[in-house]
Amino acid sequence: MKRHLTLLLMMLSLHGWAENIPERLFVSKNQRYLADKNDQPFFYLADTAWELFHRLTREEADEYLQDRAKKGFTVIQAVALAEHDGLNTPNAYGHLPFQDADPTRPALRPGDNNDYWDHVDYIVKRANKLGLYVALLPTWGRYWHDGDQPLFNPTNARIYGQWIAQRYSKDKIIWILGGDRNPENNLHRNTIRAMAEGIRQGDHHQHLITYHPGGAWGSANFFHQEEWLDFNLRQNGHNTWYEIYHKTWDDYCRQPAKPVIDGEPIYEGHPVAFDAGRRGHSLAADCRRAFYWDLFNGACGHTYGHHSVWQMWNPEKKVAPINNPVMSWREAIQQPGAIQMKYGRQLLMSRTFERRMPATEKVLIPIYNIPSAWPGQGIYRFVAQCDSEGTWLMVYAPVGRKFRVNTSVIKSEKLRVWWFNPRTGTSTHIGKFANQGQQDFISPHPGEETDWILVIDDAKKGYPRP
Repeated sequence: MKRHLTLLLMMLSLHGWAENIPERLFVSKNQRYLADKNDQPFFYLADTAWELFHRLTREEADEYLQDRAKKGFTVIQAVALAEHDGLNTPNAYGHLPFQDADPTRPALRPGDNNDYWDHVDYIVKRANKLGLYVALLPTWGRYWHDGDQPLFNPTNARIYGQWIAQRYSKDKIIWILGGDRNPENNLHRNTIRAMAEGIRQGDHHQHLITYHPGGAWGSANFFHQEEWLDFNLRQNGHNTWYEIYHKTWDDYCRQPAKPVIDGEPIYEGHPVAFDAGRRGHSLAADCRRAFYWDLFNGACGHTYGHHSVWQMWNPEKKVAPINNPVMSWREAIQQPGAIQMKYGRQLLMSRTFERRMPATEKVLIPIYNIPSAWPGQGIYRFVAQCDSEGTWLMVYAPVGRKFRVNTSVIKSEKLRVWWFNPRTGTSTHIGKFANQGQQDFISPHPGEETDWILVIDDAKKGYPRP
């Protein structure tokens, strides 16, 4: 059977490949962001929908995808072989992905909408039609990692990788390997490498590939030097303190340079650090801090998630909730954190995105002799970024505390200054000022845990309202 499937894949790859080549994404020329063929930035703004293919009907998937497209997301992260018994528990239509739980034998039936993969097809194509890329995990990590004899090994991982990549070779896909697990031995590493090789063979290098690790880790910890890894993906995880998110900066500094994105920061409505009894459930403010900490530390995009949405929890269905979601997925898609991600994307794209660089130490001048207060720690950490050519800078102020800015970063005698509200997406023009080399600011809500972004422009550049 394996030999027959391999021959079939070879024939498919030779037949009709030149037709309908998808709109490709690339790594930018400076290796810092994702881009189109003209090196124009693509902002990876993902929503986390791990159980999308496994638990939703087509009508429910339509509802979800339309909402996410409307809210400005550009990517949906979902898993073909789902975490929660995706191998043996059928999808919404009673279909399983494989025959006899064998990943070299996809359960395919003639006709449309007749099997598990027809359902995945429908959702992928619907997302693409709405302008969304699908960041597709071929499998969750448990199936190649857990137990003495996991489902996947290097042999069948390569076959399955080639098959699934061929199937979606003409769709707008970003491949994510891993699935919340770290490789712990050579078998694990070789299984991941084999799946990556299969994908490359199946889609002829048409789609980017990255890796989703366990909490507080990044793909760079395991595969940074490997050619198949196009960009780094982190899982900074479900914490709310800055020390974890600073690791995005560590990956930004690695050589050779590769783009970096936090593929799983804290979800909205999630038990903070998995300890709801002491820390409660996260809020939109926690998600915003993660967004700006990551982006201002060099990330080229970001992933949002809601604890009820990733598992597509519906209390009307007989599916056990995981880690106490506080509302249904339909309620959760309307929570404030999701729309606030769009505001962040619009802010970052309003300036020269391709020239962004982390600049906390360059921009922020010490004003207290207490590092935990300035630039701050925990949830109070200030961070900054600027344009490499000195035409703008931004400071993320998570709280209303006075701070000092090195305005000489901007090579202009006149500055134009704004406050940007990340909760509403609106900005307030403070005015134009002479560039005296440094200046003190305090955000519009002194003494409060209310975040703002200071935007300072070269007044001559005529940048639009952020």
